[in-house]
Amino acid sequence: MPRFSVVVPAHKVQGFLRVCLESVLDQSYGDLELLAVDDCSPDASGAIIDELAARDARLRPLHLPRTGGPGPARNAGAAHADGDYLLFLDGDDLLAPGALAAIDARLRESGDPEVLLFGHERADIWERVSPRGDELSLSGPFAAFPAAWNRAVRRDFWQLLPGFGDGPYEDLPLAYDMLLAAAPGRVACLDRVCVIWRERRRGSFTTTPGRQHFAVLARYDEVFAALGPGPGAAAPSSSNAGRADAAGPGQTTGPGPGHASLVGTAHAVVYRAMADRLLEVLDDPRRIAPADRAEFFREAARSLRRHRPPGYAAPPGPEGVRLRTAVAGSYGAYRALELGAKAARTLRGRKNTAARKAYAQYYRTQLRRPVDENLVVYGAYWNRGVSCNPAAVYRKARELAPHLHGVWVVNRKDREAVPEGVDCVEVNSRRYWEVLARAKYLVNNANFTGEVIKRPEQVYLQTHHGTPLKHMGMDLRAHPAAGKSISFTRLLGHADQWDFSVSANQHSTEIWERVYPSDYETLPAGYPRNDAFFAATADDVRRLRAALGIQPGSIAILYAPTHRDYQRDFVPPLDLARLARELGPGHVILLRAHYFYGAARTAGLPEGVLDVSAHPSVEELCLASDALLTDYSSLMFDYANLDRPILVHAADWDTYRAARGVYFDLTAEPPGLVLEDEAGIAAAFRSGAWDAPVPTALRAAFRSRFCPYDDGRAAERIVRRVLLGEPGLLPVLPLPERTVAPSPRQVAPAGSPPPDHAVSVLPDAAE
Repeated sequence: MPRFSVVVPAHKVQGFLRVCLESVLDQSYGDLELLAVDDCSPDASGAIIDELAARDARLRPLHLPRTGGPGPARNAGAAHADGDYLLFLDGDDLLAPGALAAIDARLRESGDPEVLLFGHERADIWERVSPRGDELSLSGPFAAFPAAWNRAVRRDFWQLLPGFGDGPYEDLPLAYDMLLAAAPGRVACLDRVCVIWRERRRGSFTTTPGRQHFAVLARYDEVFAALGPGPGAAAPSSSNAGRADAAGPGQTTGPGPGHASLVGTAHAVVYRAMADRLLEVLDDPRRIAPADRAEFFREAARSLRRHRPPGYAAPPGPEGVRLRTAVAGSYGAYRALELGAKAARTLRGRKNTAARKAYAQYYRTQLRRPVDENLVVYGAYWNRGVSCNPAAVYRKARELAPHLHGVWVVNRKDREAVPEGVDCVEVNSRRYWEVLARAKYLVNNANFTGEVIKRPEQVYLQTHHGTPLKHMGMDLRAHPAAGKSISFTRLLGHADQWDFSVSANQHSTEIWERVYPSDYETLPAGYPRNDAFFAATADDVRRLRAALGIQPGSIAILYAPTHRDYQRDFVPPLDLARLARELGPGHVILLRAHYFYGAARTAGLPEGVLDVSAHPSVEELCLASDALLTDYSSLMFDYANLDRPILVHAADWDTYRAARGVYFDLTAEPPGLVLEDEAGIAAAFRSGAWDAPVPTALRAAFRSRFCPYDDGRAAERIVRRVLLGEPGLLPVLPLPERTVAPSPRQVAPAGSPPPDHAVSVLPDAAE
């Protein structure tokens, strides 16, 4: 029988759940079982639970047949528990390191009480940490925040309780009931942060406005009914009230000086907590919609008057003024108090406000015109041209939705590279602002330039442009070299504009939803740009190699080193002259520099190395190559679709990981051989080890994990779902049933001479 049973309900928390569960399994105190309850979640929460359960036998998965809410899900987990003590943790929160060891020590010190309360702290999306103010060292058990997840409960005692209710704020009454039901001397406190409550921007109960939040009023009515009469009452109205004995700082409860004084203390502490909670809910627009504020205020004022202990004095300062105004019941007076505070803040910020420039009158005029239902605006890589996932969506839209007109936004210097016949506009031109204001659909793999206002009628598709190995989004705050030029406030504003976010795999889904937290719908569709790998034929592969000047029978190695935030100019991590020399005849290196550096910085390359940095299609380079050599480029995740060898040059892995941050150890879970230097790479090719059974097995595992959706129909899925409005997504072809383009070694050399013009296996953009 384990010491602890930790119950985690999970519903639509796939971006947070893995880290939550790992925070339990990675505890230094290991005598535990983890019951993860999939509350019939529509996302991949259940799959994440099963994946981690397969790795760690202490995790016991439980899948419910229908969604019941967090209360019933917790009850279901508790019913299957075997531990001495129950702990409850929400699927988007964390158990602090060392928490279980500290809880166990305090339990033993306290004689294994029925309930142990512990502290917590809040962490917002900016990772600003604020103590919740449990004040356990000062006010005892009733000062604890009334929640399911800040207490350990003896399982035999839990079985005497009614369990959590259903509906909103379901844990509030039970949080107090268990304190009232505990035997004298059987409640203890641990004045230590054990839980980190991660506040989400969107998608959680506390960030979804609606009348469901009125339920908190009825929950507090239940609490005060259980507490019974306040000070001065002759006898308690509930048998539970006599169990309200409170302990001193960090001590177990014991018989107090008298029932009336104990109940009076509890009344005062709970009343103050209720006042803070109700006004917090009232003032949060993410919970109470503007149209409901006045009604909620009136109901809250009645509750505050009805449950106020006789002689209760409001705290001093602004908090007391706010509470007294609320108790008085005048919403007009409360609003005046709010507006006065807001005016003071406005005066302090007037200097910054005055410095901001207004939008151009032309853009404001265009925003008042009707949305063009047949206009789509595309952008890629910060306006660098027609490429990547948006280009694949554009081509498929021309095929499936010819009534839609696509316009690309490009930088002035990149306009000449736009294919003939493709409609495009320069960034910050008059037409740029016109099409952004009026297009029904916006498609990008990064961001549109400028202060773009997304209208409610518009639909924004974010395709992204790679599977994340390195830290992205809000995670970059911890890495100054990468995040120094990023406005994270604007980053969140951009994410708030998205309606759809494309995912290539479950790994990406979890990362995107956490580091770009907002209300968009994730599309597990695969990357449209990778459709080319399934459409290309043997003739296409031959033509592409001939166009690049690759001799028949040669081994073409696509070398694609990633961008390093701490390196301004492109310096190849490998000595290419040495590598080409050691590889010898029959090998050619195709150098693809990261687009952040530009093609002009790769001049003066040695014999045996071709600079393909300016080639318009990285997908064509992949098709033409026999193998990929990279360090930490996300191209490896796309290339794995081809099921061709991938070699990882990881000489500076520790430096890169420290400077940028990574989501998993690539050297421990690689797609192929991991090599340190030029000699090792050359030896791998000369000996045949580059494509031997061991790297082949590594590649198969990598491909299974990171290429679950790419089957050649990603663009079609997205066009049908987003641009044509069809429900759901087309089914994905299982990995063993997919047919990918043949590798060059599978293609017999053609007898025809190399063409004297560029060849594309992709449909012409102007078709």
